[in-house]
Amino acid sequence: MPDRRGPRGPRERALRERRERAVREGNLVARRTLGSPALFALAYTSLASGLYFSLGAVADSALGLTPAVFAAAAVFFVLCVMSYVEGASLHQERAGGTVFARYAFNELVSFIAGWAILLDFLILIALTAFTATSYLGAFWGELGANGTVQVGLSVALIGLVAVANVVGLTARRLRRLVSLTAIDIVVQVLVIGLGIGLVFDWDALVHPLPAGSMPKAGDVVFALAIAGAAAATGLDASSGLAGEVRIGRRGLRKLVAARALTVLVLYAGIALVALSALPVLSGQTALGTGDAMDAPLVAVVGAYYPGGFVSDAMRYLVGLSGALILVAGTNSAMLGLSRLSYSLATNRQIPSAVGRLHPRRATPVVVIAIAAVLAAGLVIPGDLDFLIGIYAFGAMLAFTITHVSVCVLRYREPGRDRPYRVPLSVPVGGGSLPLPAVLGAIISGGGFVSVIVLHEGARLAGFAWLAFGLVLYVAYRKSEGKPLLKRVTIPAQALSKEGRQAEYGSILVPLLGTPLDDDIVQTAGRLARAEYEEGADDDHTTIEALWVIPVPMSLPLDAALPDARLQEARRALARAKAVGEEYDGVLVETATVRARRVGQAIVEEARRRGVEVIVLGAEEPSGIRGGSLLGGRGGPLDNFVGDVTRYVVEKANCRVILTAPPAVDPGARGDGEPGGTPR
Repeated sequence: MPDRRGPRGPRERALRERRERAVREGNLVARRTLGSPALFALAYTSLASGLYFSLGAVADSALGLTPAVFAAAAVFFVLCVMSYVEGASLHQERAGGTVFARYAFNELVSFIAGWAILLDFLILIALTAFTATSYLGAFWGELGANGTVQVGLSVALIGLVAVANVVGLTARRLRRLVSLTAIDIVVQVLVIGLGIGLVFDWDALVHPLPAGSMPKAGDVVFALAIAGAAAATGLDASSGLAGEVRIGRRGLRKLVAARALTVLVLYAGIALVALSALPVLSGQTALGTGDAMDAPLVAVVGAYYPGGFVSDAMRYLVGLSGALILVAGTNSAMLGLSRLSYSLATNRQIPSAVGRLHPRRATPVVVIAIAAVLAAGLVIPGDLDFLIGIYAFGAMLAFTITHVSVCVLRYREPGRDRPYRVPLSVPVGGGSLPLPAVLGAIISGGGFVSVIVLHEGARLAGFAWLAFGLVLYVAYRKSEGKPLLKRVTIPAQALSKEGRQAEYGSILVPLLGTPLDDDIVQTAGRLARAEYEEGADDDHTTIEALWVIPVPMSLPLDAALPDARLQEARRALARAKAVGEEYDGVLVETATVRARRVGQAIVEEARRRGVEVIVLGAEEPSGIRGGSLLGGRGGPLDNFVGDVTRYVVEKANCRVILTAPPAVDPGARGDGEPGGTPR
C-alpha cells in the first residue's frame, strides 16, 4: 500500500516534533482547536471596548434616549451576528465580510468591504489604546489629562501590541483572554447591580423624558450608528477565524444566543445606570463632556457615592478592568487587521509587498508595522470625537455590504451546505430571503448616510480613505495585468520569501466517492507538500476537498436530502482531511455543495476559489463515445474518461491533473502507486 504520509526524513520529523512541543507548551495554536469560549472572548473584547469608549459620545448625541439607543444597538448587533455566522459557516476563510462580498459580487466590491474594515481596525487600535490610558487615569490623573504622558503611553501600548502580533496568537494568550473576559463580565454586572441599587431612578422608566432631554432625530440616528459600530466591529475579526474553529451546528446557535444576551444586558443595563448617575440637565449630560467623555464608566461609578468608599473602590476596579479589556481590544483589532491584510494580499487586492510575512513567525510584519505607525499618528491629536466619527463611517459601510452579501448568496449559492442559517427567511423570487439580514442592511445603510450628513470630519476622511484605496487597487491590478473584477490569488509562500511563486499553492480536490479518492488526495498532498517552505512552522499549503451532491431537476436545490447521502459526504470529507493532513505543511479544508451537474459545479468552485490546480479522479466513461481527445481534439482517449472528467478538462480555467488507477484487467483493481497527468 502507498505511504499516505509521504517520505519524511530526520529534518521533517524534527520540525514536526518542534511544532507539537510548541503546541503543548502554548506557543502555537493547534489547527482547528479554537472553540466557543475563545471565539466568544475575541468578540467580547471588541464589544466591551466599544462600550468603554463610546458611552460618552453616544450620550452626548442621544441624551435621554441613550438607553433606547444602546438597546437598539444590541438588536443591530444580533442581526450582524446572524449574518456573520451564516457567512462564515458558508465560506470558512479568514477575513469575514470581504470574503462574503467576494462570492456574492466580485473582487472590487470585496476590496471596498475589506478596505472599509481596515479603516475600522486602524481607528479601533488608536481608540482603544488612547482610551485605555484614560481609564488608568483613575490611578494617576496625568494619564487622563490628554497631555504628553497620556499620548506617550498610548503610543507605547500600540507598539507592545504590534510586537505581540508579530510573535503571533498563542494558546496561552487565548486562555488569558478567556479569563479576562470572565472577569470583565463580572465587573460590568457589578456596575449594573450597584447602579440599580444606589442611583437608578425607577420612575424614569414610566415617565416621559423631561424637557431638554429629547435629542434631534438626526442625532439619534448618528448615535445609533456609533453604538452599532462599537458593538459589532469585533465580529469581522472573530469571523475571520472561521477556518480555525471547531464548533458544530448546535454550538453555532448557542454562540449566537450567548453574544446576543451579553450585549443586550451589558449595553442596555450600563446605559440605564449611566443616565441615572449622570442625568441630562439643560440639554446636556456630563457623560459627553470633559474627562467623562474619555473614561465614561469611571465617571459613572464615581457618581454613585462621591468621595465614599464604594465610589473610590469602584473607580479603581473599573479603571483597571477597563484598561485591561481595552488593551485586549487593541490586540483583537490588530489581529483582525493583520489577518484581513494577509487575505487582501494573497488575493492581489493590495501589493504583496505590504502583506509580506515574517520569515519565521509567518505573520504579516510589514502591515503590522504600518498600522502601528498610522495608529500612533492618529492618537497624537487626542480628538476622540473625530476618531469615533470615522470609525462609524467604515463600520456602517462594511456592515451594509455584509448583510447584502448574505442575502445575495442565498440566491447565488442556494445549494451550499450552511451549518447555520439566518432564521425568519421568506421565499422571494425563487430563493429564500433572510429578513434579519434585510433589516440589518437597512439599519446600517441608514447609519452610513447619517454619518456622511452629520459628521464632516468623518465624511472627508472616510471618502479620502476610500478614494486612496480604490486608486491603489486599480493601479496595482493594472500594473500586474490582472482583471479588476475577477479573483486572482497567490500562495502564502509568495509572501514569505521574495520572488518565490509556488506552482501548486492552492489545490481543489473533488471527491467522487470511489476507491480512487485516497489516491487523489495523496497526489494532491505530495504536490502541496512540495510547496511547503521547509522551516516555516506556521506556514502551510491548502487542499480544498469538495463533495458535490447532484440534485435532480425534479427537486429544488435546497430540498431535504436523505441522511445516508449526507453521512456519505461527511465520511468522505473526513477521510480526505485525515489523509491529506498526514503530509507535513498541508492543511485540508472541506466543503459540500449541491448542483445539477457535477462537472459544472467543480469548474465553478475552482473559478470562485481562484485555485491554481484541480486534482481529479478520471472516472470511467458511461459508454463508448468517440470524436475528441481531452481538451477537445479528436482521438481515442475520449473513450477512457466520463462526462464529468471531460467537462472539467475542457472548461476549467486552471491546470487539471487527472489521477487514474493503473491499467489492469477489467474487473480488477490495482494497488499501485497513484499517478497524475496534468492537462
